Amino acid sequence: MKQSLSILVLIFLFGACTFVQERYSKLPPGPYRGVLKLENTFVSPNPKGEPLPEKVDLVFDEVTDGELPFTFEVEYENDSIFKLTIINGEERIPVPSKNISYGRDRSQGRDTLRIDFPVYDTYISAYHEENIIEGVWVVNYRDNYRVPFVAEFGQNHRFTKLRKEPITDMSGDWAMNFSEGDEPFVGLGEFRQEGNELTGTIRTETGDYRYLEGTIQADKFYLSVFDGSHAFLFEGKLSEDGSRMAGSFRSGRHYITDFSGRRDPNFVLADPDTLTSIDQREPLEFSFPNANGDSISLSDPRFQDKVTLVSIMGTWCPNCRDEANYLREYRAANPDQDFEIISLAYERYGATDARSVAAIQRYEDNMNIDWPILLAGSSGKSEAAKTLPALNHVLSYPTLIFLDKEGKVRRIHTGFNGPATSAFAEFDTEFRETMDELLAE
Repeated sequence: MKQSLSILVLIFLFGACTFVQERYSKLPPGPYRGVLKLENTFVSPNPKGEPLPEKVDLVFDEVTDGELPFTFEVEYENDSIFKLTIINGEERIPVPSKNISYGRDRSQGRDTLRIDFPVYDTYISAYHEENIIEGVWVVNYRDNYRVPFVAEFGQNHRFTKLRKEPITDMSGDWAMNFSEGDEPFVGLGEFRQEGNELTGTIRTETGDYRYLEGTIQADKFYLSVFDGSHAFLFEGKLSEDGSRMAGSFRSGRHYITDFSGRRDPNFVLADPDTLTSIDQREPLEFSFPNANGDSISLSDPRFQDKVTLVSIMGTWCPNCRDEANYLREYRAANPDQDFEIISLAYERYGATDARSVAAIQRYEDNMNIDWPILLAGSSGKSEAAKTLPALNHVLSYPTLIFLDKEGKVRRIHTGFNGPATSAFAEFDTEFRETMDELLAE
């Protein structure tokens, strides 16, 4: 009797497994661990075993070899249609089924997969075989930009499954210095640690690195983020007392720099309202086309006698997307406030390329933008500055300009403290106060 019962249980379990395989003929549903292999075109400026700059007295050896991990989940809407969710710490980035195509390469005898990130004009093209996805991440607006990609089903760890005891708790604020050639820059690391799990972000004076997720193992730490547009990888080493750090930062396969840092709860970045200025003797004026080719200017009747927000942005920019989400939600929550928004898009393809127009159209559709987005120029900051000569420069995408009802510039906020940062709540408060003041005049 016991033997018969065991046989029945085995038959049931085998049948259940077979049912799942037959039901989901495409990607298995559940967690995946993806890896972008960034190391293939350049060498780190800091050779292995060599001390890092700025006399931090730390020797740092990069051990990831440019492999950037991230995780995602596959969920089926019905037996044949599925969607993806990319995971970065607290962030969830949905990739709807309409952006995913699955087919069969008969010449290779393999299943094919394409994942489009339409807002950013990037995609993943890959083959799927058993529990492995293998292919490339392609960035259309960069020349021949293809990064090898592989993902494995059933894995949801980020960097490692190891659990080496951390030498310190990295939670808190860190003053950071990045060695970018002749133009070094500073950052404010905001980290949260629970055991070996490490999350947080790094703010700079032009934006933040969004939702970083990773691990700390003994005296080494690793953080990464992938959102379809940007692939950021941080790897660092801590001093014995846990008060200093040194490491490397990669952005995709085109950029690498070193960084150093120290614990500093009192470190602050420059006030974003002081970084960009305007010659008040020269009014802010512009006239640029929208995606339909219609020229729109601040002198148009719809903007007269109204508070107007002008956003300097790019459809390729995640921080700009965060700001656009904020503006859209604020506008929806305050339907009685009579104000206008204009976005000036500076695109990777330039001001005259049809691909820039297509990028704006995709952005409007996917972001549900109900205000004009104008094609203002190319994304190079020096070139962008020439289109707005009243400004002292274009330092950051995004930059938000507040104009009062008379068309006078009252405030310029450079960069954007997104929802991954501790400064987001402060930005929200100051934004609301500014709007209340301008609308009341």
